[in-house]
Amino acid sequence: MLDAHGALGLCGAPDDSYQILRGLRTMGIRLERHQESTLNIARWLEERDDVARVLHPALPSFPGHDLWKRDFTGSSGIFSFVLRAESPDQFKPKAHAFLDALSIFGLGWSWGGFESLAVHVGLSDRRICKAPSEGPVIRLQIGLEDVADLRKDIEAGFAAAKAV
Repeated sequence: MLDAHGALGLCGAPDDSYQILRGLRTMGIRLERHQESTLNIARWLEERDDVARVLHPALPSFPGHDLWKRDFTGSSGIFSFVLRAESPDQFKPKAHAFLDALSIFGLGWSWGGFESLAVHVGLSDRRICKAPSEGPVIRLQIGLEDVADLRKDIEAGFAAAKAV
């Protein structure tokens, strides 16, 4: 196995180790901030008419909340919500308008960093758990930015989606 790692170049460089150790020092406080900000935004989204559902296991409204509560003591900065749309032909245009209007949230798949990210989640290939019929699913990674600023950015997304 060691030979394979060397042949394939699968080894940690000293700088990689330094970066990991440096990040571990503040990981606890960063995860607390991710959780706090994420739950703030998730609860706020639950109150909005332009959101059909918020998909976050730490919320009591989530179908698997009791399991989450049994097995976990905290949550991360990643969750999804269903953007309300009148018909399936509006799903993609509304999702893209929402995402295009964001300025603080980046578009990307590198979940777990310090910055906020958003992406339209394609669930049309699911066989057992079907995609929501109320609208497109938007996945958010809530970063370390100010919650008020993130809310304003999301508001801009909702305004753009509403115009579609």
